[in-house]
Amino acid sequence: MGRDWIIDVLADLRQFTRENDLPMLTAQLEEAGLVAQVEIASLTEHGALTPRTDADCGLGIPTKLSISRRS
Repeated sequence: MGRDWIIDVLADLRQFTRENDLPMLTAQLEEAGLVAQVEIASLTEHGALTPRTDADCGLGIPTKLSISRRS
């Protein structure tokens, strides 16, 4: 099955939130989808992610991947 199924689940949830006028949740799910894609790609490229410390993370997002949080 792999890991890509989570991308489809997040897309389904985003569609539901758009149809039900939940813009803040839609934005969070879009960000979660991007994080999922980055992490899955990282696992695919390196076999496994290097364990992270609190110093490496902002809201659980690896800073070394240059993902910035929208304001």
